[in-house]
Amino acid sequence: MQLGTRWATGSEPPASVPASYRPAIAEVESRGLSGHWTLTWLEGRAIAELDAGWEVVQTASGDVIARPFED
Repeated sequence: MQLGTRWATGSEPPASVPASYRPAIAEVESRGLSGHWTLTWLEGRAIAELDAGWEVVQTASGDVIARPFED
């Protein structure tokens, strides 16, 4: 796992957040959710997790999606 970063909702994501993730992050934030995002890397893929229960991930086919956490 690669080191990640945190930032608050409503603020500009750090430069380390992939550009392809930014629209999905904005879509989640448009739902009125607040909290902090955590960006981590697992097997070369970025995972952005909002502590309000959402994540933004890239699928195996390359699509970037936002979804509620899976337990």
